[in-house]
Amino acid sequence: MMKMKLLLFLCGVLWVSADVLHEDIAIDGCSDSDGEKLFALDGEEMWFADFKKKQGVEPQPPFVGHVSYPGGYESAVANQQVCRSNLKNDRIGMKDIPDENGKDQPSGLVIYPRDDVELGEKNILICHVSGFYPPPVNVSWTRNGDKVTEGTSINVPFPSKDSTFTQISRLHFVPQLGDIYSCSVEHLALKEPKTTTWDVEMDNPQSGSGPAIFCGVGLTIGLLGVAVGTFFLIKGNECS
Repeated sequence: MMKMKLLLFLCGVLWVSADVLHEDIAIDGCSDSDGEKLFALDGEEMWFADFKKKQGVEPQPPFVGHVSYPGGYESAVANQQVCRSNLKNDRIGMKDIPDENGKDQPSGLVIYPRDDVELGEKNILICHVSGFYPPPVNVSWTRNGDKVTEGTSINVPFPSKDSTFTQISRLHFVPQLGDIYSCSVEHLALKEPKTTTWDVEMDNPQSGSGPAIFCGVGLTIGLLGVAVGTFFLIKGNECS
């Protein structure tokens, strides 16, 4: 966990039409041990720099048109040097940076699959953490009680209008019936990790197909019975 995170916000509003506003956000941030560079539009991340993997990331799902930022990662690395230089000067001017005035533990923790669940088909589990301050959070995953690290990732902290932050962790997985996944969150304001779970069987559409099929068959038989009864009723009236 980092003790302090300095975030510099550059926000602009883009006019698209006379009655529609769009909010375009660019964020540069740094601390002694971490950094952040992010572009977002209307609250949706468009691109961010992953300084651990040394690359730019476009987090949108594949069915969304992506926006490229040529040279974005190299620019983000250069901005980190400027940010840390400014941070050093701020500490000298302020005689070190005071402790945070307050801490807000995560108020929202939700886990869900990105796509409709199909057993044996690749998918992504999303752990959505919101309402915390200061950033960041640490997210860990388990499958059936065993810790999972392969196929996991987490985005950079995203600011909300109430001055709290949101982070999203992702886990690439292949759903198997009966598997139980958990997402645990650690934060400075939490005395112990906060955890939520997700059960493959609970969210598997196939598990609910049986009652739906029987219901459909029963409805069909009922409608046929009504049709046959109406036919003989009409014929009986004609014969009389």
